[in-house]
Amino acid sequence: MNNDTIKNLLQRFPLFKDLTEYEIEPIVDIAQHDMYRRGTYIFMQGDLLTNVYFIHQGKVKIYKTDVHGNEQIVNVLQAGDMFPHQGFFRQDDCPAHAEVLDDAILIHIPIPSFENALITHPEISIKLFRVLGDIIVDLQGRLEEKILHNTYEQIIMLLLRLSKGYGKEINEGQMKLTTQFTNRELANMIGSSRETVSRTITQLKKKNLLSTDNKGAIVLNVDTLEDELF
Repeated sequence: MNNDTIKNLLQRFPLFKDLTEYEIEPIVDIAQHDMYRRGTYIFMQGDLLTNVYFIHQGKVKIYKTDVHGNEQIVNVLQAGDMFPHQGFFRQDDCPAHAEVLDDAILIHIPIPSFENALITHPEISIKLFRVLGDIIVDLQGRLEEKILHNTYEQIIMLLLRLSKGYGKEINEGQMKLTTQFTNRELANMIGSSRETVSRTITQLKKKNLLSTDNKGAIVLNVDTLEDELF
């Protein structure tokens, strides 16, 4: 992968898409790329944080584990996403595990080199703040869901949120999740149990609010699901 290819890929990310040819050159110069096979760990929770990653291809699961080994999924990332966001500003250990779900091609930028680039090109910092602002808004929304809504409503909100990131419209008002998630994974995203998610999905099927196709992919009736919350 040559510099022109890396530049074209980086410019697809919100952080870099508004940079001029001149502004992005120092970023391209320090960027590297690697291919990761499914099941590979990019880093483990507690590892020294040394790079920030940009997904060109594939999917990556970000999750934490507690002292008992229980898993809490923070996010499932795909092409166009970057992680970990706090890597730019905190001298810290990796806050979670990063596991490759589908074979992935990642571009990574060493944090010390990136910090030097920010000092030289402060306009990049301003655009980075905007991206981080969007992340904060998303996290605030998830926290509100946890505080203000019961588990049944949280599961509906989770499915609707997944439809925005992993959904494909197949009919008017119907979205199919292009990534399959197990009930355990869905439960781990909101701190619930597999049994609760299974019961809720059964309820939603009976109400014709969702269905599954012949390959097991979830199909959501988005409008009626949203009505269920009000």
